[in-house]
Amino acid sequence: MLLTGTFHRSIDEKQRIALPKSVRDAVAAGASSLVFYLTPGTDGSICLYAEDSFEKLATRLAEASPVSGDVRAFGRLFYANARRVELDRQGRLRVPQELVDLASLGGEIVLVGVGDHLELWEATRWRTYLEAQQNQYDQLAESAFGESIKPR
Repeated sequence: MLLTGTFHRSIDEKQRIALPKSVRDAVAAGASSLVFYLTPGTDGSICLYAEDSFEKLATRLAEASPVSGDVRAFGRLFYANARRVELDRQGRLRVPQELVDLASLGGEIVLVGVGDHLELWEATRWRTYLEAQQNQYDQLAESAFGESIKPR
């Protein structure tokens, strides 16, 4: 399952977000269930993982060194704030208040496909992030992939 694209949505007064049909279909095709996990993200975002992707991430974290203070601290913060959520019949999920507060969600939000998961951003924060990063795309690509993306 590969989640890509940018989707503008709103969060309603009951803290629900409607997932786009294309996202629901992609998850349904590559996952064993339509169960999701919401977790704290980076840069002020919230991550939304399909259950299978979340389990893979949990396995990677479990394989990290348990003697590392950073690994232990991250695991505590990550799992303490992770929430299991299910879609309702209209394809919506409810974002718990703690995560709404963490990412300052309200009104307009943006769902961003990031490969194995989606990120939920408050719309103004996303625009600010995008403006700051977009002009560095080439440098970021080189840093992320190094020589492997250059034509042969």
